[in-house]
Amino acid sequence: MNRSQAAIRVSELKSAINEHNKKYYVLNAPTISDFEYDMLLQELTTLEKKFPDLVTEDSPTQNVGSDISTESRTFRQYAHKYPMLSLGNTYSREALKEFHNRIAKTTDRDIEYVCELKFDGTAICLTYKNGKLFRALTRGDGTVGDDVTRNVERIKAIPSSLPPASSCKIPWPDEFEIRGEILMPFSSFRELNALKEEQQETPFANPRNAAAGTLKLLSADEVERRGLDCFLYHLIADIPGIETHWQAMEAALEWGFPISKHRKLCRDLDQINEFLDYWDTARTGLKVATDGVVIKINDFSLQRALGMTAKSPRWATAYKFKAQQAATKLLSVDFQVGRTGAVTPVANLQPVLLSGTTVKRASLHNADQIALHDIRLGDTVFVEKGGEIIPKVVGVDLEVRPQDTVPFHYITHCPECGTALERDPEEAKHFCPNRWGCPPQIKGRIEHFMSRKAMNILGGEALVDQLYSKGMVQDPSDLYDLTPEVLKSLDNWGDKSTDNLLKSIDASRNVPFHRFLYAIGIPYVGETTAKYLASHFGSLDNLRNAPEEVLIQAPEIGEKIAVSIIRYFREPQILKMLDKLRTAGLPFSQGTDESARLSDKLLEKQLVISGNFSRSREEMKKLIESHGGKVISAISGQTDYLLAGEKPGPAKWQKATKLNIPIINETDFLRLVGELQGEGTVFEAEEKTLF
Repeated sequence: MNRSQAAIRVSELKSAINEHNKKYYVLNAPTISDFEYDMLLQELTTLEKKFPDLVTEDSPTQNVGSDISTESRTFRQYAHKYPMLSLGNTYSREALKEFHNRIAKTTDRDIEYVCELKFDGTAICLTYKNGKLFRALTRGDGTVGDDVTRNVERIKAIPSSLPPASSCKIPWPDEFEIRGEILMPFSSFRELNALKEEQQETPFANPRNAAAGTLKLLSADEVERRGLDCFLYHLIADIPGIETHWQAMEAALEWGFPISKHRKLCRDLDQINEFLDYWDTARTGLKVATDGVVIKINDFSLQRALGMTAKSPRWATAYKFKAQQAATKLLSVDFQVGRTGAVTPVANLQPVLLSGTTVKRASLHNADQIALHDIRLGDTVFVEKGGEIIPKVVGVDLEVRPQDTVPFHYITHCPECGTALERDPEEAKHFCPNRWGCPPQIKGRIEHFMSRKAMNILGGEALVDQLYSKGMVQDPSDLYDLTPEVLKSLDNWGDKSTDNLLKSIDASRNVPFHRFLYAIGIPYVGETTAKYLASHFGSLDNLRNAPEEVLIQAPEIGEKIAVSIIRYFREPQILKMLDKLRTAGLPFSQGTDESARLSDKLLEKQLVISGNFSRSREEMKKLIESHGGKVISAISGQTDYLLAGEKPGPAKWQKATKLNIPIINETDFLRLVGELQGEGTVFEAEEKTLF
């Protein structure tokens, strides 16, 4: 390749990489795998080394991808005290050997490395002052990051206060930074994506994207509900007695920080390779996503001697595991219709072993993805587990494609009811518009209404299928017409089953209003949004009669949800169902206890109180309960916060510290429930304008 050809290719690569950086860091919706991205970056790096005059300051090889919010109203930005660089990475053991040899040439000392799992999340930088969390910044562009402190305070693993410095072997300094990765556990990821699909929203591609998207939410309450986790791995402070990275992590662990136990001191390449070999397989058993191992020089003085490049430290590198992938034959494609009418294509595969499980079915996402990869029946396709959870088809082995294959034609009509499918120009999926005649949609709405987080009525898919197929239940309101005589006619249904079901139906009349509002299935109104609507409007009639401009002004309600609510209450079938539910005695407004609650900011949270406060202990208890929390007497693993006043009990403090339970003072608590804005020990006075 001559210089002219290289210049054209470099321009193409820069454009492509910058676009993928935007999708990855800002939109949290990548369209290529990490490996494909790394190959593009590697190609650009190789060309720039061969033709140095083509290197420019704005090249992706010279800069860290930026996650800074483009909406200035959302988050304030602050400069990092020290740049947040990215790591060089490799998929090659040979390149790892070259990394070691390069370092060995610079020193006569024995080289000691620390190997740590590379967690697949979103980077965070935490600043502590006087033992309190002061500020949390995203990586941003490496020099400036978004201030997400209010959201980070809701992550249980991150302490808002540190134990007394005098109680630590190595006391924490008055001010320091500690950096790491915020993660979404697989369990939270599954639950979140199920909810997004239920609300007709595009699910996150993997836990990393879910964590990054959650960290940028405007609602700190929702951040807390999504169950983020964190591991920290880089302490920035000049502390007497700490001369190595390992010592720094041990000190941070004693101070109450979440430090991964999956790390190892290695003294040669053989030990490093043993660590890599073990975790390439063992990582599938972890509760969070990992995509490799970070190898760091342990000695701080050697780190300083090696220094940095413009983009990454010379004393560390990342070895990335290739995504576990399997090749198998695509036998057929099914199309599933959900309760919202969304149609999802699912590949039926020749069974293949992948990440320890046999995969027979995998997601094909939508028509666009099928066309993008030119997936055809009879192809040998590549299957991966997205985020180590969901099997998905990611490509085709064109070298073994049968000659008689033809391009795949996406269905035009609903596979369940035959109605012509529709597609919103802004949505990737096709939808069946036959809401009241398409069996999966009808049964899906009934199942949703009966679900645990909605009306909590006993039964499941099999029961709903029987009730619907026999014409007993056509919409949720029909559940309240069921009688013992009717139920006993069902297959395999006896007196006890009948009694339990009818009791749960009767008990559902007493659920809180916000759960009923969630249960009736307004599109885009999930569990959290239903709570906001219930609190703001107080009754279903108020919500139904609110004009669009009033709806939009409600907390957490945008134009999309407002329009959906208005359309929902215009449907004659909905109004008929609601009339029957009203007659059946369902809660169409908030009860006295619900309306007396100030907020759900402490909903399902357990707090232990210890010490003296500016108000009585009973007042503090009532305040906690008014925000949905519960006061318990003893510290345990289920405790969410220790609320410590003056002279707290030392036994409770020590146990909370040992269990990594956040310890908050009265000022922290008042800020947490919204009664104090931007004051106190967590934020200095200059920060008041943020809130």
